[in-house]
Amino acid sequence: MLLATTIIALVWANSAFADSYQSFWQYELGITTDSFELKKPLILWVNDGLMSIFFFLIGLEIKREFLIGELNSTRKVMFPLFGALGGILLPVIMYIMLNENPETLKGWGIPMATDIAFSLAILKVLGDRVPLSLKIFLTAFAIVDDLGAVLVIAIFYSNSLNVVMVGSALAILAVIYLLSYRGFYSEYLLMASGFVVWLLFLKAGLHPTLAGILAAFAVPVRQKISTHEFTDHLHEIVDKIEHSTILQQPVLSKEQLVLINDLQHWANDYRSPLQHLEHKLHNWVAYLVIPVFALANAGVAVGGGDGFETQLMINIILCLVFGKSIGISLIIFLARKLRIIEVPIDITNKQIIGVSFLAGIGFTMAIFIAGLAFNTHPEYIDSAKVGILIGSFISAIIGYSILRFKTVKGKFSHNPNRRRMHDEQKE
Repeated sequence: MLLATTIIALVWANSAFADSYQSFWQYELGITTDSFELKKPLILWVNDGLMSIFFFLIGLEIKREFLIGELNSTRKVMFPLFGALGGILLPVIMYIMLNENPETLKGWGIPMATDIAFSLAILKVLGDRVPLSLKIFLTAFAIVDDLGAVLVIAIFYSNSLNVVMVGSALAILAVIYLLSYRGFYSEYLLMASGFVVWLLFLKAGLHPTLAGILAAFAVPVRQKISTHEFTDHLHEIVDKIEHSTILQQPVLSKEQLVLINDLQHWANDYRSPLQHLEHKLHNWVAYLVIPVFALANAGVAVGGGDGFETQLMINIILCLVFGKSIGISLIIFLARKLRIIEVPIDITNKQIIGVSFLAGIGFTMAIFIAGLAFNTHPEYIDSAKVGILIGSFISAIIGYSILRFKTVKGKFSHNPNRRRMHDEQKE
């Protein structure tokens, strides 16, 4: 869907209906009163509003990974952390070195983040040609990339701040953090306070999508009850349901309804709030938020090539294709040589290089940062988008080709000794 909406946006923006594309996304919606105004073009409702849900999901994923996932220990975090550092630093350094126009210098953050959706989709297509540990590595360093991008947005791509409003927002966040720490959690309270924080950030000059990230950190990961306690109640309720009636009826008895409601109560207490929200939001973000974002932002009128900043396009392409791939591969090989990190035995050098090229797919976050970087120079936004699209496409082709043609399918099946060594290392 992400690819389809990107193509639709490009076709729409370069068709006879190109004017309708621009006018549709610039149509203003909102409310205005004597003392308050919240009115924005539709594209900003997408980028500032819908994308806050995307960032909220990113926040949930970051918290989960750091608490119970692939980033919850020093040993686990070092491999993807070094990859992420290489994938952030070299593209940024390359961009600054290659940039010749002072007005485009602010776009240095564009090539630093990896699009998890596209890159993981390519690994999924490759199937068992790539090991699970390589997919985990890509997911982990892409999440660290996103965390770095979020920090960059907060520090470098926010406008002059209203300190009072920012302080008020942080005070609200502190209260919900404290309540969560004390064991009180309510989705309704979180949504209400999250909207207020979003509004305060918007009016204060801090990018409102950051409210999504910060609100996500207030969602607890632990269940209210243990597995043992839940299973005890589950057996008790099941026994009562079985003995409440012996008739097979299409409707439940009053006693059974009470038991079912009791079961729902215990199930809610046993379920991880963070996991539950992440599961509920994932499809909405994957199948609505991100495709709508692509539809709103990927429409570039490529026919008007004279208006493009060619140097900016080439700079972004080079940073995505070579900055990412060289930065990630080089720092990982160097760190492994110095014995700072330990690379899983089932990941080969060629696979590291291949996945490093896939990291150059910077679609969603790159386009998002481009809009922030050049919001005062809209003439550069289309050039940046073209560079992102071309650079991401080239990175995807190269990364897929390396992993597809340089990786033997089921490589452990003919080498029992290596399979045994791999299993021992996993244990």
